[in-house]
Amino acid sequence: MSEHQQGSFHRSSPLKGVAQDISQLMEKLDTNELYLEGDETDIDTTNETKASDGAQIPFSAVYMTKGFKEADVQIYITGAPIKAHVVDVERFTSTRKVPSPNIYTIELTHGEFNWRVKRKFKHFQELHRELLRYKALLRLPIPTRRFTVRRQTVKQGEPRTMPSLPRSSDHIVREEQISSRRRQLEDYLTKLLKMAMYRNYHAMMEFIGVSQLSFIHHLGPKGLEGYVMKRSGGHRIPGLNCCGSNKVCYRWSKRWLAVKDSFVTYMKPDSGAVAFVLLVDKEFTIKLGIKDTETKYGIRIENLSRTLIIKCNSYRHARWWGQEIEKFICEHAAVYLKDQRFTSFASVDEGILSKWYVNAKGYFEDVADALENAQEEIYITDWWLSPEIFLKRPVMEGNHWRLDYILKRKALQGVKIFVMLYKEVELALGINSGYSKRTLMKLHPNVKVMRHPDHVSSTVYLWAHHEKLVVIDQSVAFVGGIDLAYGRWDDQMHRLTDVGSVTRGALSPPTTTPTPTPAPTTNNNPPVDRVPDTSGETEETRNPARIRLERNGGEEEGGRMRGATWLNLVKRLQRQNLERSDSVSSSDSDSGSVRSLCPDIGQLVGQSRFWHGKDYCNFVYKDWIQLDKPFDDFIDRYTTPRMPWHDIAAVVHGKAARNLARHFIQRWNFTKIVKAKYRPVSYPYLLPKSMSTASELTYQVPGSMAARVQVLRSAADWSCGIKYHEESIHQAYMHVIENSQHYIYIENQFFISCADNKNVFNGIGDAIVKRILKAYRDKQRYRVYLVTPLMPGFEGDIKTGGGAAIQTVMHFNYRTIARGEHSIIERLRKEMEDMWMNYFSVCGLRTHAELDGNLVTELIYVHSKMLIADDRTVIIGSANINDRSMLGKRDSEMAVIVEDTGHVPSVMDGEEYQAGVFALHLRLHCFRLILGGFTDPSIDVQDPVSEKFFKEVWIPTSARNATIYEKVFRCLPSDHVRNNVDLVAFNAKSGLNTEDPAKAAEELKKIRGFLVQFPIYFLSEENLLPALSTKEGMVPMEVWT
Repeated sequence: MSEHQQGSFHRSSPLKGVAQDISQLMEKLDTNELYLEGDETDIDTTNETKASDGAQIPFSAVYMTKGFKEADVQIYITGAPIKAHVVDVERFTSTRKVPSPNIYTIELTHGEFNWRVKRKFKHFQELHRELLRYKALLRLPIPTRRFTVRRQTVKQGEPRTMPSLPRSSDHIVREEQISSRRRQLEDYLTKLLKMAMYRNYHAMMEFIGVSQLSFIHHLGPKGLEGYVMKRSGGHRIPGLNCCGSNKVCYRWSKRWLAVKDSFVTYMKPDSGAVAFVLLVDKEFTIKLGIKDTETKYGIRIENLSRTLIIKCNSYRHARWWGQEIEKFICEHAAVYLKDQRFTSFASVDEGILSKWYVNAKGYFEDVADALENAQEEIYITDWWLSPEIFLKRPVMEGNHWRLDYILKRKALQGVKIFVMLYKEVELALGINSGYSKRTLMKLHPNVKVMRHPDHVSSTVYLWAHHEKLVVIDQSVAFVGGIDLAYGRWDDQMHRLTDVGSVTRGALSPPTTTPTPTPAPTTNNNPPVDRVPDTSGETEETRNPARIRLERNGGEEEGGRMRGATWLNLVKRLQRQNLERSDSVSSSDSDSGSVRSLCPDIGQLVGQSRFWHGKDYCNFVYKDWIQLDKPFDDFIDRYTTPRMPWHDIAAVVHGKAARNLARHFIQRWNFTKIVKAKYRPVSYPYLLPKSMSTASELTYQVPGSMAARVQVLRSAADWSCGIKYHEESIHQAYMHVIENSQHYIYIENQFFISCADNKNVFNGIGDAIVKRILKAYRDKQRYRVYLVTPLMPGFEGDIKTGGGAAIQTVMHFNYRTIARGEHSIIERLRKEMEDMWMNYFSVCGLRTHAELDGNLVTELIYVHSKMLIADDRTVIIGSANINDRSMLGKRDSEMAVIVEDTGHVPSVMDGEEYQAGVFALHLRLHCFRLILGGFTDPSIDVQDPVSEKFFKEVWIPTSARNATIYEKVFRCLPSDHVRNNVDLVAFNAKSGLNTEDPAKAAEELKKIRGFLVQFPIYFLSEENLLPALSTKEGMVPMEVWT
């Protein structure tokens, strides 16, 4: 043994040294001497059994890929044979100097998949030698893990004899012998593929061009695959463009390239991990040649996000790959290559199952059920996400329907969960996305959470990820304005109070028995029911609000004492270390879920709380604080009413859900590239499912109806990494308004429009003006209904004029509606004077209640982002009517436009009309809710355009409600307050609620619904823009518009 060999031997373990020596010996083995031509071949026919119906590789396999040379990788469909046919022979040269002048086109079939590869005879020879070497190595006791596993996977007695391969080279085969050679090679390959020992070897998989992604049903048809050299760089990422854009930076790596029906990906052979995903889009192109690739035998694959350069081993090889990729993509992904309506990335799809939601109650419940039915993946992205919110209320099953519990339950079942959160500027926003991320990441390794953007590195300080999406298995997708966050849950009652009332229930077995869970962070306030106290301090002196609550409960003193005795029993059980729930329960006891604690003793019944801890909020009165203490109240629910939340959302299935998932995937993969902390394989690249399987729904949301749907978005380089920004939501709004025939109904959190090309650029307000003027000139009846918040949603005291942030947003809202030369009303007034009131109506929502014996009122915060036109078309999404949401370059947004294809008889402007099912029912629900039609069936909202409805229902109801509220509560904003002097005088006077509560209660009985006129003259004589010396004044104007 040489000195070098001795040193190597001593540096490594004896077994490792032996393994290396044997491997080196086998590498030098002349396998030409091992040909067994003429030997009879035993064929393993066990794999010839017919594949069971529906046999598929699950989509979850994309997250379990392994190194290509591992023995136990899953490649093939169980029970499905691989059939090979040599369908063509091409002679690419006439010279005899080339040993393999023929190229054989091999067509292969495996289950539902068909594909072709092109190979020379020399490739068959190389494969044969490699398999012979592999066969020989298996006979040797090489003590490495890979060979040990290989030997274990080869079944005892499994045929190993290699089929024979013709020995004569291609260049001596005459023309008339070609067909015979084709049959010989086809027979050789067929026999090899019937033997699992060789079929599963990596050399064979490379020869037939298959990988672990080849036969996954939901990835669609199989395209071209194989090894290439990939050049680094080419990303269109702000701040990273220099990487790989100069020859000095180039790095070449060997990768396995796979072409699927809507994307191209490459994998690392050593680990099997997907290393990049290039989505097909309208900029997808294939180019060849050194001019475009700066590389000999190069191929340039380009889309909106990246320019990918790969290198082949010959010009012919590069040309074939380029042609095959282009042909495959054009055949299977043509929908992504075209310019779609509104310049959207997504197509218009027919027959999409869709459903709308008014307010979060039904939305949260359907989201919870869909999450519960997830089988493979869950995608969630929100502007704000609160892990501890309850999706089904009142809470009757402990923590079962709490968001973090649902996600943990699904993660434990193997479902992969991916969450993207907006990373806020902490000085400006208090949503604490860091806490949300940490909480979710602790649930299970299957939960992955990203936050974006990094403000310093990306220089993105002003814009936000504002979209709200929940996608289940890329087949069901929820979209709209509702975050899974505090304050969002509400129903059609829009309650102002939620103090709760616990009463003693019958000692009977409960209907369900929730599983006890570990102790949580809970509210530290004393329980509602009284426990005898011997300390000398009465509960009334400690917490008078609680005593008031108990007085409202309607129980006799004896009942309270019996309840206290019952709770004493529960406390004794607690002392015996009984496990308890980790949230406030339906009984709202601070000791956790009493029902969970003691299900065999009895249960508490009565009026439960709907909003626990931070969920009870009034953000104009006080913004959220201490979000890491979710079950601690931060405002006094016994003195301060909550602010109701009005919102709209939708769910879509099939192809539309695939497109919403595709947007999420694009954002996720982009964030993985741009943020170094997410580059490890523990944060995988996501792959889009094929449109060819979009109709295969494993779960369908009840109550959905078929419609024509297109996905829209606002996206740009900073948010998605795309070359050109997209503003398809803006274009869709403009198109629908311009082409509406009878009316438009808008609910939106903001209304900042009417372009002046200085501060405001979106044209939605301009489109409204043009459409109204057209109706006026044509003497056509036409209505525009706008419902928007009475005040912006920022913390501030309106009695002193509100904070600077409130006034700034009010300035731009009023500038759009009624103030200045660019406003809608002023532009209409120039041509039709006061006739604009017959066309344009602006309203808000307000409600009232009794809290602790006092009458209270509060505005209902309209957070919707919806447009309905002509009872046939609906746009629902996350986009506000302002430049931030509409221009595409700023906040990222998602929406869907739903157009009815099924119609029902209705009435429009007094005439028979065929209305769309989806749009009509949504509009009727909204009108009945805000006008009081659910409590007063006599209110007719069927015809949204008629004079009777507009002038006898809509206008009188909103005016009467506004007048009553102002009379009773002296509430703001008000048209009687036009300057700060008026504001002081207005606040100095009391309302009926304090002067004569009985009369005030009688007046409030006249209220119908929630609709009130919007006070367009409020502070009209004041400059509402912030002073330059304030922090609001120092912020760029784009932040507010």
